[in-house]
Amino acid sequence: MHVSDLATEVDLDPRYSGIARLRSQTRFYDAVIDEIDGRRIRVGEHWLTDWASCNYLGFDLEPQIIDGVRDELRRWGTHPSWSRMLGNPALYPRIEERLAALLGAPDTLVLPTITQIHLSVIPALAQRGTLLVDSRAHKTIWDGCVFARAQGATLSRFRSLDELASLLAGGALAAPVLVCMDGVNSMTGNVPDIRKYLDLCRAHGAILYVDDAHGFGVIGERREDETSPYGAAGNSIVRYFGESYDDIVLVGGFSKAYSSLLAFLAVPTVLKNRLKASAAPYLYSGPSPTASLATVLAGFDVNAERGDKLRAELYRMSMRVLNHVRGLGVFTPNTDDTPIIELPIALDRDLVEISELLWERGLFVTLAPYPGVPRDQVGFRVQVTAANTDEQVDHLNDVISELAAAGVFQEAREGSAS
Repeated sequence: MHVSDLATEVDLDPRYSGIARLRSQTRFYDAVIDEIDGRRIRVGEHWLTDWASCNYLGFDLEPQIIDGVRDELRRWGTHPSWSRMLGNPALYPRIEERLAALLGAPDTLVLPTITQIHLSVIPALAQRGTLLVDSRAHKTIWDGCVFARAQGATLSRFRSLDELASLLAGGALAAPVLVCMDGVNSMTGNVPDIRKYLDLCRAHGAILYVDDAHGFGVIGERREDETSPYGAAGNSIVRYFGESYDDIVLVGGFSKAYSSLLAFLAVPTVLKNRLKASAAPYLYSGPSPTASLATVLAGFDVNAERGDKLRAELYRMSMRVLNHVRGLGVFTPNTDDTPIIELPIALDRDLVEISELLWERGLFVTLAPYPGVPRDQVGFRVQVTAANTDEQVDHLNDVISELAAAGVFQEAREGSAS
């Protein structure tokens, strides 16, 4: 077999065939974006409104943050090219201290990406113990668990809280036991009741490992002066439910709400120090660029000054879209009113054909093909950000109405928010 033949093998592999078809037949895959203007993007000569961005708070366009990066670049250069094991610019401890204070966590450890965290930290924590993984968890969590299984851990999936309870109570599980799941789900936008999972884990001596990539910066602690049902401060799902960090490892990232290449764990200091000796990204990986570190620090300032105002605007515009979708009788799995709005298409409709219409109407969205999602969830997702405008929401809603009238979407299901 020649190397070029491997491309055909990938295209025919059912694990990748849906994505391969999108790559070859749609303009949404590998699009080269030539220019941005707020939440508008230009691909070639074609302008579209960007509904695929995860920059929920609009920090990517925030002048205060952009200006704040320049001084740090002059001070540190573009890239502190030591692994963290060897040397840490003072930016790192500043970030970790401020992050721990924001989260109300005992300590934090920042590393370049969540994917690197899952692939290195899950095996380090699981050892030869037991991994129980929510079937809805992000694929990068699953990849980290598969790597841990190759090193001796036992791996099982659960589909509900009751099924997890049965697994935990079903017999002697090799310790340590790690339960892995998403916080705010990256597809449905829904918020799991972490209290119930934590109560169950604590009752059985298990550790809950939560990836709240899409929740950090958006949801946070509930209090009387909150500006929206998202809560205040954007300090993630643990604080949103008023929980402590006992028996939980919180993973989050700055690449969504904070618009920066950096990720973190909230852990006790003793575990942080252990990971400094066992997590490959800390020991061997190149670090995040100076601009990313500076973006996070400037983002903390903007969040403290007016983050709750931005979250209120984010909630208002998200509800404009969700109320419109629900009013049309269109199904969306989003029942918790977050800015992630998935719109599955009818089973007899073709995603490639629909993507072309979306492109012509000037909407840039996230396509969700099989096998990335189950067949009955194939469709597309829009992500609202605080940098979108009411005029853009009006246009989005008009196109959704057009698609609904053409029978593109699944109808609302009994018991759904629609």
